Order: sequence, then structure tokens, then C-alpha cells
Amino acid sequence: MDSKALWQRYCDFVQFYPEVQFSIDISRMRFAPNFLETIRPRVLKAFSDMQALESGAIANPDEGRMVGHYWLRAPELAPDEKLRTEIAQGITELQRFAAQVHSGEVRPEKGGRFENVLLIGIGGSALGPQLVSDALWHQSDPMKMFFCDNTDPDGIARTLTQLGDDLAKTLVIVISKSGGTVETRNGSLEVARAYEAKGLKYGPHVVAVTCEDSKLDRQAKSEQWLRQFYMWDWVGGRTSIFSGVGLLPAALQGIDIEQFLEGARAMDRITRIEEPLRNPAALLAQMWYAAGDGKGLKDMVVLPYKDRLMLFSKYLQQLVMESLGKEHDLDGKTVNQGIAVYGNKGSTDQHAYVQQLRDGLNNFFVTFVEVLQDYTASSENVSNMEVEPGVTSGDYLNGFFQGTRRALFEGGRDSITVTIDELNARTLGSLIALYDRTVGLYATLVNINAYHQPGVEAGKKAAANVVELQKQVLEELARFRGGNERKTADELAAAVQRPDEAETIYKILEHLAANPQRGVERSGDRGPTTSTYRMV
Repeated sequence: MDSKALWQRYCDFVQFYPEVQFSIDISRMRFAPNFLETIRPRVLKAFSDMQALESGAIANPDEGRMVGHYWLRAPELAPDEKLRTEIAQGITELQRFAAQVHSGEVRPEKGGRFENVLLIGIGGSALGPQLVSDALWHQSDPMKMFFCDNTDPDGIARTLTQLGDDLAKTLVIVISKSGGTVETRNGSLEVARAYEAKGLKYGPHVVAVTCEDSKLDRQAKSEQWLRQFYMWDWVGGRTSIFSGVGLLPAALQGIDIEQFLEGARAMDRITRIEEPLRNPAALLAQMWYAAGDGKGLKDMVVLPYKDRLMLFSKYLQQLVMESLGKEHDLDGKTVNQGIAVYGNKGSTDQHAYVQQLRDGLNNFFVTFVEVLQDYTASSENVSNMEVEPGVTSGDYLNGFFQGTRRALFEGGRDSITVTIDELNARTLGSLIALYDRTVGLYATLVNINAYHQPGVEAGKKAAANVVELQKQVLEELARFRGGNERKTADELAAAVQRPDEAETIYKILEHLAANPQRGVERSGDRGPTTSTYRMV
């Protein structure tokens, strides 16, 4: 395609959304000439399904739940007055609490002021807050943010080391909808131990974000935690960023959550437009379908040309892959749907995997995220320095973006470009809401349920089984503690009557033996059938 034809295609297919300071360019997607016409009936059905979802239809049949995360940024849309009041009051309460913390009215056990926030959560309970914190960070923020988002003891210890003596001035937020999330429970237990080791009580330094009367709620009350903020069972983790999960830490950091919510509301309004090309979420959903032939045949590489959006691809991994990665469609057919998401940031990745994107296997499409304004309002040390006459670092970033986009298209690779005028709380809210809605619409296009996650639950059950098996192995090893008797993984599997789990037991033993404090010793030649173990 010559440059004149490509320019005309751009003019035909770039869409502007001034209400949210966005534009979306699909001109570098090679969809069939009649594609938009043939997919139109599916898109119209998607609009209808989304309207039913927002009206309170049961969208998660596995758990009999509504899916109402859209109401979090527009409480007036909730299906009953009680919910509308609860959502609005929840926002007011967390704003008031953040103000009390900032003023010193709510203070640490031994006086002074809270200066740090340590968020303990996993998945959506951490990814969203991390994205918002990193994207909107400012040197003058009233509180610094720290995260424990895994059950990795070394990772927890590293974060606690960074806090050091400032732990006494740190407000902890523990986030778990049910209170049964073991990674979050483990992190909270480890952090509580750290407080106790410094002669501090944990309760006066910690708040919970959870469902009312959950296991975590009951724990917080019995241990006299500082405060509880409630969410609802109809808010999934990956769509919880506009609930207390995301709003409380953002408000404590000093982010304008009203603007964040308003950006999401504004995007919601234009993604309700029932015209496939004028609706930005529908536009993206159609392009996802075209790219992967409605079967997820191509991965989505996300390249934001903004350091502050480095975590955006990580956030989208959960939102997209947990929502769309499904074995069965709504008719019970095996479809193995999904779109794999990966990426980091530009222009960093031009020195990493763009070489393969340009010349390797063509099994992807790219989503570029372009931010026109070089500096955010929260940037320090704004200089507009010229690195060459008339050229700034930001000009080079723009050049690398356009050069990569062109090189990929010339190499037969497709791309979408989402352009934002500037990055701030409002436009970040809009960006998150855009992809939130896109996932829901795309799910209808491919006839799957985006709002349950049976695969995640299967993984949790498998992990629990490993931990239970470890307990049995340790009990068996304890029977001959201190003696000279040693056993192989096969022998221990037989002893606990789980010969089918010899490999799992071997991996358990290797982990225990690598940590001397666990009291398990390995001997013999290294290998699954030759290593022997005993408890010392």
C-alpha cells in the first residue's frame, strides 16, 4: 500500500473521542473489506448483553452473582436504592478516612503520623493499585506506597527491610474479598510478626478491605484492627479497582479519586453508544476478533510509550486472560478461548523483542499506547532540554513509536494505536474503563462468560492439596527423627499411601531440604530416585 493510500486509510479509520481526550487508530489492522459489516449483528448483541449486565442480570452463573463493577463509578445505575447508597457512602467514608490519616487525626499506636502505606493483596487486589500508584506518583504525595503481592517470603522480607524503622509509621491495608486468600493471609501474618518484633501492636496499624462478615472482617473485629471498608461479592478482583480496593490506597497516596472516577464514568458513557465504530470499546473488541479470527489465534503485545504505564500490560494480563481464557463457551462447547497478553514499554522493547516482532513468527498484533504530552502534571524537573538542536528526548520517544509502528506494518504485522492527550487521574480512569468494557463486549462476540474463573479455582485447589501432602510427608519423617533411617521420595510416597504423587513429594522434599531451618536433610546422589531424606 503506497503512502497516499495509507494516509487515506488512516483518515478513514482513526476515531476521536474528545470527551475523554482519546483517539483510536485501527488503520494498521488488515481486516477484510466486509468485516465490519459481517460482524455488526454480533456487536449489536454484545450491546444488548452489556445493557442486561448493567441492569443487574446474573452474569456469573457459577456463583449466582451479578457483575456490577460499572456501578462503582456511577452508583445511580445500581439496580436498587440500597446498593446506590452503599456505594456512594463507601466512597465518602474512605475519603474521610484518608483525610483523617493525612491530618494526623488517625495516627499510629505510638503517635506521630502515618507516612507509608503497605498494601497486602494479590491479583486484582494488588495489580490495580500498583498500576495507579506508579502511573500517578508524585514527589509531594502525602504517603509512600509499598506492596506485598505474593506469598514469597523473601519478597515480603525485602519490602519490610525497605520500611525498616518506618514500620511504626506505616498503615497496612489487607485486601481479600473472602478473607480466605492464602497469599494475602500469609503476607498479613508475616507483617504482623514484624510489627510484634519491633514491640508494636499490629491492630492499631491495619485496616481491612473485604466483604461484610467475611473471615477477614471477623478477624479484623476480633483483633481490633483500625478500620474495615466493605466491598461486595459482585465485584470481581480483576474489576475491583474502582472499589475500596483501588480507591482507598489511591486516596491515601493523595491521588484525586474523584477525577479517576469521572474519567471512568466518561468512558462508560461513550462505550454505551450503540454504534460499532463510534464506540471505542466496540471498536477494540472488533479488532481483537479480526486479529485472531474470533479464536484468539494471535497474542496481544501491549507497548505503552510512557514509563508511568509500564505496569499497564501486567494489569491487562489479568483483566484479559482471566476473563477470556475459557475452555467452554456459553453453549457448553469446548472452544479453549483466550487472548495471551504480554508487553512492557516503549522504546525499551525496541532493544528487546521488537526484532522478533518484525522478523519472526507473525502470531501477534500490537497495541501501542501513545501519550502526546511528554510530562505529566506531577512530573518534577521538567526541562524540555534539547538533546540535539530542536530535538528533545520526548521527540525521540515519539520517533521510536512511529518508526516501530511503520516497520511492523511494512513487515506485515498488525497494530492498534490508542492515543491519550495527557496522562492524569482522569485519563487513567478512562483507559482502565475502556479495556474493562472491551473485555465484556468481546466475550459476547466469541460467546463466552467473561465473569467466572474456574481455572483459577482449580489451581487454588491443587495448591492446597500440595500443602496437605507436605504435612503428611513431614509427619512420616518425624516418625524417625534424629535416627539414621533415610527414605527416598518413592518410599515416602508409599508410606503415606500416595504412590501416585511421588513426583510431587520429591519436589516438596527438595524445597524443604534447600531451607535448613525446615529440618529436612538430603543425602545420596542427587536425583529423584537416588536422593534420600531424613528429619534432623
